[in-house]
Order: sequence, then C-alpha cells, then structure tokens
Amino acid sequence: MIDLHYWPTPNGWKISIMLEECGLPYRLVAVNIGKGEQFTPEFMAISPNNRMPAIVDHAPTGGGEPIAVFESGAILIYLAEKTGLFMPSDVRGRSQVLQWLMWQMGGLGPMAGQNGHFLLYAPEKIPYAIDRYSKEVNRLYGVLNTQLGRTGAFVAGPTYSIADMAIFPWIRTHKAQEVSLDDFPHVERWYNALFLRPALKRGLDFGKELRAGTMTEEARKALFGQTAQSVRDGDHKLN
Repeated sequence: MIDLHYWPTPNGWKISIMLEECGLPYRLVAVNIGKGEQFTPEFMAISPNNRMPAIVDHAPTGGGEPIAVFESGAILIYLAEKTGLFMPSDVRGRSQVLQWLMWQMGGLGPMAGQNGHFLLYAPEKIPYAIDRYSKEVNRLYGVLNTQLGRTGAFVAGPTYSIADMAIFPWIRTHKAQEVSLDDFPHVERWYNALFLRPALKRGLDFGKELRAGTMTEEARKALFGQTAQSVRDGDHKLN
C-alpha cells in the first residue's frame, strides 16, 4: 500500500494519475495546503521542502522499512522503476523521458505557476510580472508544440510515459493561464487524446471534493510568502 500525501493541484495530479495508470493500491492522506498542513512536523518528516505531493511506500521493492519520497518528479521516477511501467528500458528512450520530465520540473511548472500567481492570486496586478511570465509560458507551449509535432504521438516519443503525466496537469490549466490551444495544434491533439484515457481522468478527479471555491486570506497566508524563519516559527500554520 502507498500513502499519497496530496491535495488536488497540478503537482498532486501528476501522482494520482500515475498511481491510477499503474493500478497500484494507494490511499489518500489529505494535506490541506490552504490550512497550512504542509508545515506539520509529521508531514515535514516526509517532505522536508514542506510541499506536497509526497508518498510513503509500505511495500518497497526488496522489502524492508517503508520508503518516503518527496518531489513529484522523483515520485514519478520511483513509481516507474517500481512497476517497470511508463519509462523505457533502453538508454535512448529513458534519456528522452527524463529530459522532458526535467523540462516540466524546471520550466513549464515553475513558469506556469508564477504566471498563474500574478494573474489570479497577487493582491495587486503588476504589468511587468504578468507580461514576463505570460510570454515565457507562451514560449514553453511553443517548445512543447514543436516537440509533439516532431513525435506525432507523445512528448518523449511513440509511447506514453511519465513525461506526459508530468506535463499534462499543467496544460490542464491553460484557460486559467490565458493560453488558447488553438494556437498550438499539436498540443491540442495530444491533450484531447490523453483525455480519452480512463485512468488519467480518474487521477484528475481524485479528491476533487477537497478543492475550495475561493482563496481566503488565511489560505493566502499559508500558501505564499514563507521564509526559513517563518517556517521555523510556525507563522503559516493555521488552526
């Protein structure tokens, strides 16, 4: 059994999609990031970066004590290696998947996250920041569109992989990002094809009842503006 420490966000969806695709048994351990539950000592013992998702595998390969893994990219690799699924075994195919996984981790995710922050959550609209991140997100969509046009199939080549699972949840937010898929036809083809996968849809639906409709000031405090000192002092923990 795998414990999935989770909240329904793009980074959380990556792992619920992978677990559904693999068919591994797992259970939800909700981490309400709007209430500061990511700062509890219990969670930080699993995820020292105080960010979800994280997993605890109670039946690791080879046996022994449970294994905890944090960071969504690391979790995807761990699960792919555990199951032998969604990661090519040959060196060239594996290299392609890992490159595009890192592209999402270092590029699309952070840039789309900043774009969404300044568009949706910043208390004041800062034109420079909105322009900066919207242009970078647009550029990254272009990179993805070119790659998907090259493969004619999935992100890293002819087969579906953890790279697709990592990237899809962030493309899922394209409307909030104010990106039209009409401008990126290869992304749109890929996106629509993945939506036909029942396991992917189950992963997206997992825990959807947990999502709040609006951002409260308490949630804003828990989510944004942490420093090393504020985490040590517990300033972002809510009752």
